[in-house]
Amino acid sequence: MLTVDFSRFPLAAGDRVLDLGCGAGRHAFECYRRGAQVVAVDRNGEEIREVAKWFAAMKEAGEAPAGATATAMEGDALALPFPDESFDVVIISEVMEHIPDDKGVLAEMVRVLKPGGRIAVTVPRYGPEKICWALSDAYHEVEGGHIRIYKADELLAKMEAAGLKPYGTHHAHGLHSPYWWLKCAFGVDNDKALPVKAYHKLLVWDIMKKPLATRLAEQALNPVIGKSFVAYATKPHLPVGAAGSAQ
Repeated sequence: MLTVDFSRFPLAAGDRVLDLGCGAGRHAFECYRRGAQVVAVDRNGEEIREVAKWFAAMKEAGEAPAGATATAMEGDALALPFPDESFDVVIISEVMEHIPDDKGVLAEMVRVLKPGGRIAVTVPRYGPEKICWALSDAYHEVEGGHIRIYKADELLAKMEAAGLKPYGTHHAHGLHSPYWWLKCAFGVDNDKALPVKAYHKLLVWDIMKKPLATRLAEQALNPVIGKSFVAYATKPHLPVGAAGSAQ
């Protein structure tokens, strides 16, 4: 289940990609399949080990084209172990709402992104997320949980302040908001409640089968109750002479 829409976020074979806060690796795997040179970073060592296993399995199965590479490593989003301008593409999906110093994270991403490079940022959407918080304290008041809810213009303003130039936005996962509202209403850790089980079964069916009916339903729901807000931006090239004039 991808949140980033690669039809709006072009990726070329050979692009060096950083998936920051990769989690279970869904975007990193897709970039690897598309021929990128992928570095997946997360602070969770257990998840990184699983991502590394999946990278190895994908290579063994021939799922990635020749020239594609994939590395999984533990790392701190506020102190990335990479030189300046190391990556053509940076993805950070459903991560920034967890980190107190979100401006610091944006600064690090801009630092390692090449001029002309592209970045995709996804966060929980304001409206659906507010409902989750209202229904359940346990949804967000956990260690490592969500500490803020972004409004779209707030996130875009922070991206611009970090030196990025946003070029597009959209909403994703409209079918998933009702599921999380049910989870919050019946108990975040209560997977046995009948409405939660039934809706989860629907989502699994949708992910596995991708039927036309649910694809159309999600397209209609995304602008209204899409669970995620997705923003795309570029890192502008310095104007000619700017580097010299700054000295």
